Amino acid sequence: MPIVRVEMWPGRTQAQKAELARVITEAMVTIAHTTPESTIVIFDDVAKENWAVSGALASQSP
Repeated sequence: MPIVRVEMWPGRTQAQKAELARVITEAMVTIAHTTPESTIVIFDDVAKENWAVSGALASQSP
């Protein structure tokens, strides 16, 4: 049972997440030879103040 975690900043719509889930699952089935029923996609929205890039919090970037 593959589990795919997608971490990103908040702000994506349910429709965007649904499309991502569909294409990620499709890719896992095609490339990893798994089944849609056994593929789990987890979306984790991480606030910018909890995310750093190049040593600086993303919430402090322009």
